[in-house]
Amino acid sequence: MMKIVYFILGWFFFVLGIIGVLLPVVPTTPFMLLALWAFSRSSDRFHSWLYNHSLFGPPLQMWQKHRVIPLAGKIMSVSFISISFIYMTVFSPVSILLKLIIAVFMLYGVWFVLTKPSVPPKNDRVIEL
Repeated sequence: MMKIVYFILGWFFFVLGIIGVLLPVVPTTPFMLLALWAFSRSSDRFHSWLYNHSLFGPPLQMWQKHRVIPLAGKIMSVSFISISFIYMTVFSPVSILLKLIIAVFMLYGVWFVLTKPSVPPKNDRVIEL
């Protein structure tokens, strides 16, 4: 029964990741990571398919092997977090206390993203000729 739940979750996260490819405000890689996790608990076939996918596989492999977040991903993440914070601060009617709590979580997200490497170690890079 749980394998079915994980399998459905895998496809749900995969579809959200595809939506992220089409809509720039929706992240792709986090949903693909969640899909990969769910497939790892439900289907070796789909886990292998996603992990080795020509488009989604390389970022998933770099994250799994080295916890790499590419520079473009870092820039996009920090930009959208900043825009969200500014929007919330200016236009949201919620209390200052709630805004501060949300700001702490946003700062943690920025810290997390910025403390990860942008490229894999030199001895593991693929050299293209």
